[in-house]
Amino acid sequence: MKNVNLLILLLAFVGCKQLSDHKENNNPTDIVEEVNPVKEHLANIEAEALKEPYVGIFTEKRYSTDLFKISSTGVSTLPIQKAADSFLNSLSPSQLQRSTFDIDDKEWRKWCNVDNGIYDRQGVNIKELTSTQKTNAFKLIQESLSAKGLQLSKDIMKTDQTLKELNNGSSDYDEELYFFTIMGKPSSTEPWGWQLDGHHLVINYFILGDQVVMSPVFMGGEPIITTSGKYKGNTLFQDEQNFGLALMQSLTQEQQKETTISNVKTGNNNVTETIKDNIALNYEGIQVSKFSNEQRQKLLDLIYLYISNVREGHDKVKMEEVIGHIDNTWFSWVGETNEDAVFYYRIHSPVVLIEFDHQRVVGVPNATDRKPSRNHIHTIVRTPNGNDYGKDLLKQHKEKHHH
Repeated sequence: MKNVNLLILLLAFVGCKQLSDHKENNNPTDIVEEVNPVKEHLANIEAEALKEPYVGIFTEKRYSTDLFKISSTGVSTLPIQKAADSFLNSLSPSQLQRSTFDIDDKEWRKWCNVDNGIYDRQGVNIKELTSTQKTNAFKLIQESLSAKGLQLSKDIMKTDQTLKELNNGSSDYDEELYFFTIMGKPSSTEPWGWQLDGHHLVINYFILGDQVVMSPVFMGGEPIITTSGKYKGNTLFQDEQNFGLALMQSLTQEQQKETTISNVKTGNNNVTETIKDNIALNYEGIQVSKFSNEQRQKLLDLIYLYISNVREGHDKVKMEEVIGHIDNTWFSWVGETNEDAVFYYRIHSPVVLIEFDHQRVVGVPNATDRKPSRNHIHTIVRTPNGNDYGKDLLKQHKEKHHH
């Protein structure tokens, strides 16, 4: 994992997160570290990206504005608010200083998928918390996500413990090196949110009243199937993989041809990971309006695998939004379509953007090759057209209330 050439290659497909200059890091260490060229490069990329204000992911034609409205969903967010209050009330003054930010702070955009050896994160990490604080932290995740989403998050954390075991106990990996920050103050009327940031797991969760925007969400893992150690048997993303392949295989030969960007997959293909908040991304592949009813349902089932990680009730709200734009949804593919193929797919509509990618082997040592593998997967869920992090809703709220 520490092979610098491999990590530099990885930079093209990952994002990063730096320590904010307005918060003091109270971690009790004065150790002077050697300059890590990959870590330094990541920091420079992020610093340049953050010089630009947030815009969002749009097509070159900038498809539409006014897609997202402030409205009541009828699904209470009070349990999330109470869980956040309990978590914050359990933190020490120094922990609060490190983990709380204004609602529109750039901290939202400072997150990274890579391991802790090449990236410094803000907030409080699970490892440093007391037993009570850990309980409160996981209660916040539990109230915000579905049972499925909570379990998936925990299983992703387990893969970092496996990487630790496979890499001679490296301190770069740990199932508890995941960092919490809170933006704004938990409220039933004012905007606020939270972020969880760590290797292969990043959740951005914005709340305004009873509306929720859970994006960007990065979920990944390596190894995907754990064959040894503490979490032997831990398995990730089999449905996301198999449902995607089944959908592609259900298309006619002509439809597959239209869907396929390339049938050759030699590298990593995700395009909207971190530091990619402001990009132009056009629709590619096949438009869902050309699908049969059966194919359309397969696509909706695939989309729901990702949307169903949010708490019950808000999953239905988001799916109604997705269905409202289903005919203007596009599905694209890179790779082959045989049963053991490695591949990439993208689902792109005005209101949701989903990517799934079989990635090159990176963290598992002594791999026979470093080609894309089913044992390393990255997924990302975005809200295009300017509403990642709830930014569009936040803007509307400020305009209405003259902030």
